[in-house]
Amino acid sequence: MTVPESPILDTPPLAESRYFNRELSLIEFNRRVLEEAMDPRNPLLERVKFLAIFASNLDEFFMIRVSGIKQQIRAGVQKRSPDGQTPSEQLSAIRRALLPLLDQERDLLLNELLPALREQGISILNTVALNAAQRAWVADYFRRQIFPVLTPLAFDSSRPFPFISNLSLNLAVVIRDQAKGELFARIKVPEVLPRLIPLPQELCPPVGELPPSRCHCFVWIEQVIADHLEQLFPGMNVVEVYPFRVTRNADVEIEEDEADDLLATIEQGLRQRRFGEVVRLAIDSGMPERICQLLAANLKVSSDDIYTVRGPLGLSDLMQLTNLDRPDLKDPPYVPRVPAILKNSGTIFEAIKKNDILLHHPYHSFSPVIDFIQAAAEDPNVLAIKQTLYRVGRNSPIVQALMHAREHGKQVTVVVELKARFDEENNITWARAMERAGVHVVYGLVGLKVHAKLALVVRQESDGIQCYVHLGTGNYNAVTARVYTDLGLLTCRPEIAADVVDLFNYLTAYSRQKEYRSLLVAPVNLRHRMIELIEEEIALHRLYGNGRLIFKMNALVDRKMIDALYAASQAGVQIDLIVRGMCSLRPQVPGLSDNIRVRSIVGRYLEHSRIYYFSHGGKPKVYIGSADMMERNLDRRVEELFPLSDPIAIQYVTERLLPTYLADNLRARELQPDGRYVRVHPDGHEVIDSQDPARIIPGC
Repeated sequence: MTVPESPILDTPPLAESRYFNRELSLIEFNRRVLEEAMDPRNPLLERVKFLAIFASNLDEFFMIRVSGIKQQIRAGVQKRSPDGQTPSEQLSAIRRALLPLLDQERDLLLNELLPALREQGISILNTVALNAAQRAWVADYFRRQIFPVLTPLAFDSSRPFPFISNLSLNLAVVIRDQAKGELFARIKVPEVLPRLIPLPQELCPPVGELPPSRCHCFVWIEQVIADHLEQLFPGMNVVEVYPFRVTRNADVEIEEDEADDLLATIEQGLRQRRFGEVVRLAIDSGMPERICQLLAANLKVSSDDIYTVRGPLGLSDLMQLTNLDRPDLKDPPYVPRVPAILKNSGTIFEAIKKNDILLHHPYHSFSPVIDFIQAAAEDPNVLAIKQTLYRVGRNSPIVQALMHAREHGKQVTVVVELKARFDEENNITWARAMERAGVHVVYGLVGLKVHAKLALVVRQESDGIQCYVHLGTGNYNAVTARVYTDLGLLTCRPEIAADVVDLFNYLTAYSRQKEYRSLLVAPVNLRHRMIELIEEEIALHRLYGNGRLIFKMNALVDRKMIDALYAASQAGVQIDLIVRGMCSLRPQVPGLSDNIRVRSIVGRYLEHSRIYYFSHGGKPKVYIGSADMMERNLDRRVEELFPLSDPIAIQYVTERLLPTYLADNLRARELQPDGRYVRVHPDGHEVIDSQDPARIIPGC
């Protein structure tokens, strides 16, 4: 199966543009995710996982990016994007790009994945194909589990069109009544029940020679509801039923300057998110025009907002299948390692005093980061702990340790970013729990998101106060640390510790700090220093001729940073960019970017680490941290990049890690000047997988 041509090629303004459109570039990233679902080299349930991620990513794309463009159109904004398109033109280009991808998604599901799953004993059955025993069980399940939860809502002259919540799956039901004629009702498919209802194993037919324990059968809950609608409308004749799904604007703006209580404002914003304007209506391909028009008129959407799809809606729910106990259909498990220095030292503080410790998750365990905070909580010599929290997840051991530290009399200060999109509710819950435990909680800064990943432990030792620090590229989240690639540093270097102390003062009080000893901090000096470092590389290249930049990041869309890289390329500096997601830079354009190569790596783990390498005349400088090269990260967030000083850490990044990424011929795609991503193949050479632990961690 081949993926349709890149949508970027279908956008005329790019021919004379220095920049790719960021929205279409984001669609290109999701194309690469879909390619992973299509790749037969991936285990079957991993392919299903990638398909669910693709669907979930598109939900977020509509909720955030498409809704933002529609707001611009509604406000009459005519400003063109960097690639020369008006908001209306971008919206049209997005639709042109997505339609063939959605067809590809459906072909993959219906023609490849579902049949392959059946062959492996995992069947998603249509209710029309159930046998008598299965049908009886499903009818009983509906009566016991589903029926009490359902609430049909009528729409007629006396009752308004019901509110359709964001990302909800619904059934449009047409009923014929002898007295009133044709009537319309809406039923929301309950989110509290599994989308895929598992049938008892004894009702699953055997498949080949597979043991019964490996056979699983499911039915779609919306089909079960549709088959039993007569119980919801007794005395009526149900004549038609069609599923539909709505996506709403979820990018709620918080007017912080007007808010006396940021916590309350965020909570109000979460409630408002449910009521954002509709930006996409997904309907079943069998829905007739009159029902579609009824929905469109009441949801206030145009024909361009309607996406007609074959098969089930809301494919992100397929993630449920990945919970099956079928290790034969998944990636082999990997047990993360703990660095030897932490095994062979006494306390974690003694280990850090011996040497900086560079952690590379998920190849290295996240447990040393948890241990760092837990040890600080219990150590009688620790006086204070300060930490930033952006996305910590549920049942966070880090938060539990911080509250435990307060119980042990430590001074604990936590900067919680309430505006972490889609994690606001979780962060509010933790913030309140920590406040009840006596932790001093600071709710970020007005006008800025706090995205920096910092933890500071202040310890009384025999020779005075000693500060220990953890800095990283990823969130303090033990769950995502198993599936995101991130780097973290445990250190007690005085210059870094002093900078972290100053940065926390900036976050919690009043500070006009303009310079830091080692850290690059946004929005203070990070943009300025990055440009300076690129200019220094140009100057050193003119002297020595060995200029080299290697940047690894999630996104590159900031025009000033792109222009600086163009200037470096034109000066002869060799530049390799490893950009997982959006990239607005056009590589290998004669006279503009001849010396720039861009690759994206999408695979088992989400590439999340940010690394910035400067050859610097043969004396390499390496920075890692939380910041991508986006305007929001450089100007509207608190971010940090920190230098590596330890020779072992620098050697690991420059001689093992970055070269492996650049040699990857299994998961890498290279960006072409016209916007296409071309997959790299071994072509008879050794297969190099940059996510193979044996290549990443010495001794694996």
